[in-house]
Amino acid sequence: MKTKINSSAFAQKLGSYSHGYKVDLGNAEMIFTTGQIALDKNGEVVSPNDISKQADFIFKSLEKILNEAGSSLDDVIKTTIFVTDMNDFSAISEVRNKYFKNSEPVSTLVEVKRLVKDGCRLEIEVVAVKQKYV
Repeated sequence: MKTKINSSAFAQKLGSYSHGYKVDLGNAEMIFTTGQIALDKNGEVVSPNDISKQADFIFKSLEKILNEAGSSLDDVIKTTIFVTDMNDFSAISEVRNKYFKNSEPVSTLVEVKRLVKDGCRLEIEVVAVKQKYV
């Protein structure tokens, strides 16, 4: 069984997608998030000139989605980060490491030419696995 995760805590969606999905695997649940960018609830770009603040904002957004699914960043097993400038790697990693100090997920970071909203310099998606305790 799969369950959509959509939160009213975020800006209006820019298309037909869900913030995440929770998939029941029997003794565990997998949670997939859509890529998060640094948009506030009003749809405005957060800190367009500060990659660290954008990263921090995105990790907090991911945490909200995971929490709605009964999970947390500690359950993340895979992350994919899209960045518009690979020179921002160190700043992003510093923030990333703060949020993933417990889970240490496998990770991919890719430089892309552009993201869906001008001013957004990175996009992050995660996959988490939450064990069920019966």
